[in-house]
Amino acid sequence: MRINRNILLRVIPVAFVLVLGSAAQVFGQDSTMQQEMRSVPNGQRVEKFKGVVIKREPDAFTMSETTGGPQTVVLLSPSTEVKSHKRGVFRGSKTYGPTYILRGLRLEVDGVGNDQGQLVADRIRFDEQDLRTAQALKSTVDPIEAEMREKLARQQAEQEKLAGQLVETQALAQTARDEAARAQTTADLANNRINGLDDFDPIKTITVYFKTGSSVLSPRAKAEIDSAAAWVKTQNTNGWVIAVVGYADAAGRSARNRDLSDRRSQAVIYYIVTKYRLPMQRFVQPFGYGELEPAADNTSRAGRAKNRRAEIRLMVNKGIAGQTSTTGG
Repeated sequence: MRINRNILLRVIPVAFVLVLGSAAQVFGQDSTMQQEMRSVPNGQRVEKFKGVVIKREPDAFTMSETTGGPQTVVLLSPSTEVKSHKRGVFRGSKTYGPTYILRGLRLEVDGVGNDQGQLVADRIRFDEQDLRTAQALKSTVDPIEAEMREKLARQQAEQEKLAGQLVETQALAQTARDEAARAQTTADLANNRINGLDDFDPIKTITVYFKTGSSVLSPRAKAEIDSAAAWVKTQNTNGWVIAVVGYADAAGRSARNRDLSDRRSQAVIYYIVTKYRLPMQRFVQPFGYGELEPAADNTSRAGRAKNRRAEIRLMVNKGIAGQTSTTGG
């Protein structure tokens, strides 16, 4: 499967499962351990609820509006309509099946809250470009996740078998107890790693700033990234992943600001990948939030300057690292 460069830069994504712990010279990071769940009041109508799919189940999916933000469970029903956005006057929307709703897909949902605080979807819309990005992400992540889960399950099964054999050996009762304890510890670690594949702890955030209307990294911004890269090389980066999030000030149109913030995040990713040869699996889904989530007041020149930024968020995946991370710097 060939992926064009634009999709590649958007995907450089969530391949945040199973990223080699031996790459101690690389950059990496992302998300949180226990996410807050958003409850939709029973009977409340929700229109054009936007976010990114972070977890997929047969008849439902979980989406988040912002990186590390509250999560909402969306239920699918036989009557849920799944389509792409319309493209101008002469090109209408295209109908898709629920199976096209993939992790990493940015979409928009209309629906009604139920008595469990979930959003029951009746309409789902997305851009076909975002669908291609999510499909490329799936082809990258799924094989890695499957391999990791298979290895951990096999390790757990072998340890349980060993524990059972030792317990049955009466002549080596004390040794059997010690081995069983060690086997249980290893099995617990394997379980924790499987359950922790979506759990992250923040390590460090590096912020770089841009000129008005620009997505070009300044020499100062590059120096900030280079300084952070030098620090990363001194750390144990086992299980680290990286999220790059772009922002813009409130000047101009929202659609233009969103595109500009997206280009800023991709400019940071391109610089890191090309200079430090960072594997794509170290990245989670890049995102541009436009003027949303401002760092300062947009009414002043100084405030707007602080909002023209990209945040490089270093995080550790607990499932891969097999331990609780510590924050640095």
